[in-house]
Amino acid sequence: MTELTVNGQTHSVSADADTPLLWVLREDLGLAGTKFGCGAGLCGACTVHLDGEATRSCQVPLSELGARKVTTIEAIGGSGINAVQSAWIAEQVPQCGYCQSGMVMAATALLKANPHPSVAEIRAAITNICRCGTYPRIIAAIAMAAG
Repeated sequence: MTELTVNGQTHSVSADADTPLLWVLREDLGLAGTKFGCGAGLCGACTVHLDGEATRSCQVPLSELGARKVTTIEAIGGSGINAVQSAWIAEQVPQCGYCQSGMVMAATALLKANPHPSVAEIRAAITNICRCGTYPRIIAAIAMAAG
């Protein structure tokens, strides 16, 4: 059994040590908001926060978690809508919506580290892929949330 802290709660799971965090979240803990995209850490659909940093969960084996705290999209905004989610709605960011949980996680981590990023800093920090190409709306939403 391995213990991990997800969204402020301690969980014990019996997954193999080399199981990616993504699958532990989805299959063992039932937190399906974190999506599988490419499995290679490139697309960002599986982005979560590890100790507050945006991290591609498909690339983190359970054995590397240790005492690090995991935050998933289910915990963002707490019981309400946070500034990023509100800006996402205002700017009508989603089309298909598949990448959105990873995008929101990346944007939230960026704004925590840099509360007032420039457009260039937003473009450099958000490396997630949106197959629908809503990047102008994503950038506008992050800028709105920062403002």
